[in-house]
Amino acid sequence: MSDVSLQHPSQTTGEQAAPLSAPRKALREGWWYLGPAFVASVAYMDPGNFATNIEGGARFGYELLWVLLWSNAMAILVQYLAAKLGIATGRTLPENCRSEFSRPAVVTLWLAAEVAAMATDLAEFLGAALGFYLLLGIPMLPAAIITGVCVMLILAIEQIGFQWLERVIMFFVAAIGISYAIEMFLSKPDWHPILKDTLVPVLHSSSIYLAVSMLGATVMPHVIYLHSALVLPRREELDRDEHHHRKMELIDVLLAMNGAWLINSAMVVMAAAVFFRRGILVASIEAAHHTLGPLLGPFAGVAFAVALLCSGLSSATVGTMAGQVILQGFMNFRISIFLRRLVTMIPAIAVIAWGLDPLKTLVLSQAVLSFCLPFAVIPLLMLTRRKDLMGTHANRPITNYLAVIAAVVILSMNVWLLYAIASGKS
Repeated sequence: MSDVSLQHPSQTTGEQAAPLSAPRKALREGWWYLGPAFVASVAYMDPGNFATNIEGGARFGYELLWVLLWSNAMAILVQYLAAKLGIATGRTLPENCRSEFSRPAVVTLWLAAEVAAMATDLAEFLGAALGFYLLLGIPMLPAAIITGVCVMLILAIEQIGFQWLERVIMFFVAAIGISYAIEMFLSKPDWHPILKDTLVPVLHSSSIYLAVSMLGATVMPHVIYLHSALVLPRREELDRDEHHHRKMELIDVLLAMNGAWLINSAMVVMAAAVFFRRGILVASIEAAHHTLGPLLGPFAGVAFAVALLCSGLSSATVGTMAGQVILQGFMNFRISIFLRRLVTMIPAIAVIAWGLDPLKTLVLSQAVLSFCLPFAVIPLLMLTRRKDLMGTHANRPITNYLAVIAAVVILSMNVWLLYAIASGKS
């Protein structure tokens, strides 16, 4: 992460600025704080989400919408804790782990984090390449190369200021949201079962694999590490009221994570309304794209491809940033972020070159992420509950209880998945 100079809205240069009204001042300050959680939220609507949400909606209708609601609640909690850790300590989660845990524990956590980062990179790169293929008809292998070039150009924006990169990512998030608002409008879903299935959990052995994949696609371990780093430039710039910073970051988290939840839910709803309702089995993302056009009109197919492309490019950028934070924090080793991007392109290009099924690869990558989640959530809870480390920012008892429940739910679903696979029920 490069050193960044951010100008707080209360700071002025040159001539004295005209006084702002209270509402305008509040809006300007709020806008200045927005960004870190939106960058993190990109990982919650990446191509892995497209794969799991579309397959979940096409196979089970609205039945798994509750997984997204609960996953989002856990995402809000863990992303807030990650941001709070960075604000309170001035260090990232991996740096705190390296400082506070034993060497074997640090190496184990680093390996799990790298596995998560690689699984994420695979999903994001595949998604962006698919987006280029569906939107422009570019073959997958050249599309993967173009994706790499585009991601490096987006990463280069950080050199002129981290807030510039944040705003570009927020633009991508807005494009994804608008695209799925269009999809929702065109698919004309049935709202009564949507409300019921969002609030009432239903789960069985045949849907556990997708449920765990949706959890892994929604609560992303690599951005838990990243979020603790994203808040640091503002902390360094402010160098004053950490409690106010923490409160503003909570607002940032609530807006960004709930926006991601609505987009993910829209994906499931669209797939259920278009494919499940008609009994159409979706075997690939390409099939989903090609089916949308005849059913909902060509504009629906274009919106789908644009959303997938924006998702892949933005999340691949964020994934590279997260990988940098992981390597530097756990192992105190730094390489060029562009070199890391080049290296992590290799698995995705290999998958494309070997002709593996992108949809199945994407869903599998999200299940892997779910298994990596406890290696991020448990250390985060252990650190944020400590008053000697966090001071007045230490977790309250209710926060600790909720975080333990989240960790238990994640572990339980993973154990259930292992049982379902071993018994041949998944």
